[in-house]
Amino acid sequence: MNSFLKIAAVSPTIKVADCQYNTNSIINSLSKADQQGVQIAVLPELCVCGYTCADLLSQPFFVNKCAEALGIIVEKTKSFNLLSAIGLPVAVDGRLYNCAAIIGKGTIYGLVPKTYLPNYNEFYEQRWFTAGPNLQRSEIELCGQTVPIGTDLLFETGNVVIGAEICEDMWVPIPPSSFMALAGANVLINLSASNEMVGKNEYRRQLIMQQSARNIAAYVYASSGQGESTTDLVFGGATFIAENGSILAEGERFTHDGCMIVSEIDLDKLQSQRLKTSTFTTQIQTPTFRLVQVQTLNTQVEKLTRKFNPHPFIPNDARSLNERCSEIFNIQICGLAQRFVASHSKCAVVGISGGLDSTLALLVAVGAIDHLNLPRTNIVGITMPGFGTTGRTYNNAINMMRFLGVTIREISIADACNQHFKDINLDPSDRSVTYENSQARERTQILMDVANKEGGMVVGTGDLSELALGWATYNGDHMSMYGVNASVPKTLVKHLVEWAANEPQYAAARETLLDIIDTPISPELLPADNEGKIAQKTEDLVGPYELHDFFLYNFLRFGYSPKRLYSMALVAFDGKYTAVVVKKWLLTFLRRFFNQQFKRSALPDGPKVGSVSLSPRGDWRMPSDTTAQMWMSEIENL
Repeated sequence: MNSFLKIAAVSPTIKVADCQYNTNSIINSLSKADQQGVQIAVLPELCVCGYTCADLLSQPFFVNKCAEALGIIVEKTKSFNLLSAIGLPVAVDGRLYNCAAIIGKGTIYGLVPKTYLPNYNEFYEQRWFTAGPNLQRSEIELCGQTVPIGTDLLFETGNVVIGAEICEDMWVPIPPSSFMALAGANVLINLSASNEMVGKNEYRRQLIMQQSARNIAAYVYASSGQGESTTDLVFGGATFIAENGSILAEGERFTHDGCMIVSEIDLDKLQSQRLKTSTFTTQIQTPTFRLVQVQTLNTQVEKLTRKFNPHPFIPNDARSLNERCSEIFNIQICGLAQRFVASHSKCAVVGISGGLDSTLALLVAVGAIDHLNLPRTNIVGITMPGFGTTGRTYNNAINMMRFLGVTIREISIADACNQHFKDINLDPSDRSVTYENSQARERTQILMDVANKEGGMVVGTGDLSELALGWATYNGDHMSMYGVNASVPKTLVKHLVEWAANEPQYAAARETLLDIIDTPISPELLPADNEGKIAQKTEDLVGPYELHDFFLYNFLRFGYSPKRLYSMALVAFDGKYTAVVVKKWLLTFLRRFFNQQFKRSALPDGPKVGSVSLSPRGDWRMPSDTTAQMWMSEIENL
């Protein structure tokens, strides 16, 4: 997969001031990384000699031994197919600099000195080192090579641009890596020696996540660990690999054998996010950087170690899921309450089918009316049984409205639809799309007319997944006066309803809500089977919603190609869906997504709740007659 970069953060075991031991340890670590197909390896600050060697740094003999050690590492690793970042002290014109050496294929590509030197008691680096910006040279002789040196270096190979900073540089108000990112760096590395204290690791983790997020970049962090002096401080060997605000890998601290973590950076994702983020520009004055060309890496990652979340809209842990559900409900409720007041509505009209989407819409309406301190009878819930309505969904619709205390109305659509079939000369046994859509439009007409009569507004029930697939009847359930579920994906609707079932304000309807969750998803537009059960199951017709939501999230959020979506789905759903099944439903997703844009171009207003939305006024603008041919062809030719 050419769009991925395999990277390692390494904290090797060392001995303070024993350059020979440290050299062997570094070479062994890099050898293991190379065997795993790692393309870039980041090691800690001053790892050649040890960060805690203190006043030994003032001895020319010692500093020269560090340079010799780097030369050995360069020579011994020249056959490795990776680029390495190694920390060591470097003397230039009688001054000492704390540097990151970028090496590979027998070449020292550059030295990046530390910009910010701490001056507090336990890290009084200004005693030994000079800050990088004070450097007067742009290159030096080191290990028999002429080597670029400076805080203005970036390293480029193919579509990878690397920017290096050292430890304290990340903790300042504007880290050097921020300017590097604005200059084009998409992989930021930090060679660190960060000691451990209570609570510090979580703060460090947050810094790394935030720096990767605000710079829309990868951030790779490797800190000193086993072997550093414990005279006054303990170094745990913290290692992190982050990507655009997410931790991809985090190493175990306090190990006796060192630590190495490996993951893959998604370069396409970073590029997509930068293209979409208009604020990611050089609108402030930034330093000028020199771009060092690095020998092209082997960018073909044969096997991924990172995983892809098969349900990207749903947090992995229960606490985060509860927080997500609570926040989404509050956004929906606030949006509907504001629209209710602004439209001077007397009531909210909701069509209740006994399915998940209409249930969520009703729960939001109840929350909005409660928020406005109005009686719940100001909500008119209308159940409209038709030819496909089953006893289970009908009873659930009635019970839910009764338990929640809203006004209940039942209006059958059977007679009206039969009359309509006569009017348009449609045989009722013709179970075509006209048969189905007539029912959906009849229900919408009822809702709209009741809203007019009662001085109310129709609350829409359709969700994000249905909008993506165009699984809605144009000017039928497609239309409302405010679509509260418009940016809620189908895979999340179930969790929202389940969350609400455990909330006090919806507690009376809890058992009914749980049964609705267990009911198969269906539009119920075709008659039930001989046992009175749902015959028309949506996922049998358009495919599993978890697949479609996976495609939708990654297609809209990151602009991935069809081939990329296909390969990611195989990893994410390994063992659940075969390649044939994934290909089939991906073709369905692409075909419907493009062909059904005309429905999204005429969407009613609705609140945005997450990073993916299909509103034609903001998040997704596409001509209704766009062709999907290029996307379809890529999948068909697999």
